[in-house]
Amino acid sequence: MRARARRLGAPATFAVLATVALAWDGMLTVAFTDYEHEAEPAFDALRAGHLHAFLGHLPAYGGSLIMRAPFALLPSLWHGGALAVYRAAAAPCLLAAAVLGLVVWNELERRGRAGAAWLALGLCVANPITLRALEIGHPEEVLGAALCAGAVLAAVRDRPGLAGLLLGLAVANKGWAVLAIPPVAFALNRGRVRAGAVAAGVAGIVLAPMVLGGSSGLSTGRGIAAATGPGFTPQQIWWFLGHPGTVVGLYGVQHGSRLPPGWLTSVGHLLVLVAGFAAAGAWWLVRRRRVGAYEPLLLLAFVMLVRCLVDPWDIIYYTLPFLFALVAWEGLERRRLPVASLAATLGLWVCWELVGPPLSFDLRSITFLIWALPVAAVMGARLYAPAWLERRLMPVARGVAGRLPSLAPALSSR
Repeated sequence: MRARARRLGAPATFAVLATVALAWDGMLTVAFTDYEHEAEPAFDALRAGHLHAFLGHLPAYGGSLIMRAPFALLPSLWHGGALAVYRAAAAPCLLAAAVLGLVVWNELERRGRAGAAWLALGLCVANPITLRALEIGHPEEVLGAALCAGAVLAAVRDRPGLAGLLLGLAVANKGWAVLAIPPVAFALNRGRVRAGAVAAGVAGIVLAPMVLGGSSGLSTGRGIAAATGPGFTPQQIWWFLGHPGTVVGLYGVQHGSRLPPGWLTSVGHLLVLVAGFAAAGAWWLVRRRRVGAYEPLLLLAFVMLVRCLVDPWDIIYYTLPFLFALVAWEGLERRRLPVASLAATLGLWVCWELVGPPLSFDLRSITFLIWALPVAAVMGARLYAPAWLERRLMPVARGVAGRLPSLAPALSSR
């Protein structure tokens, strides 16, 4: 035990330092963030001792605030202000990402793959997409991404109780985590009923105060369960079906934008659920072709990428579940550095952060689709027709490796 603790000392220190750096740089203020409008009123009521008001002010993802309420109370010990509360409530979210990274690091280090171990850990604890989630005011997205990947990883290792616990916490944290249910169920070789019962029980316990307290977030949650409303961003497949128009919103007047088609506003999130469950169900039908113990992690990553493509209101932090699952799969399944995960992170950063004005919204959408659609196609081929993909890519990999031998390990099909 002591030897293991000493071995984890360096990566744990790195994870803590990276987490602190992200928090310091990403949470400089709560002003003009989603947190200020959605979560801060509830936490303010809680700190004032008004439990009923806290429950009443909970947003649609109130379960996340309930789970993190003890952390939000900690700054009262030193009379911390609003920023201290935000940082304290975000601490368990960043800790979850660090734990996921350390779990992957430990397994890779045990296999003698130190380079892959450190790169995977870095992508979990120092990801620039996490930084944007903190800046926008949604640390709970980091928590949900880590919990979903952790639940599938526990299921792959045939630990149904732990898988159910993590899945239940993920669903209570934010509703989109229901998309992780099929990958978790399909990864388990036994104990599916147990895992489902634990997940339902945990989610029910966390969300029960919202029901008993008459939270306004319940009605909001029911309203957005199927509909997306007027939200419409360029980084999704429906953009060019929208009507050109000027949008006035929280971030000011957006000229050259598009308004969503009327039919999409009422079924946007329903389409996300249908697409996600259909993608997972199709894999289940061909799972006799499963090639690798950790393939359900790739399925989770694919489902979460499909979500980003189909959701009319796609936002940069929606990609975190995709990235965390991809890092875990590539690190644990492939015998190479997780270069695809690194490339995906950089590609998303370019599509969301570097591609902006003076480019039009239409060009931003095209840029994202040029990146996302081929990635989704390759992932889908790897899941549903791995032998076909291997035959198509092997000649290419051999040709590149022959000309650039130093890249051979990174291009290895395994």
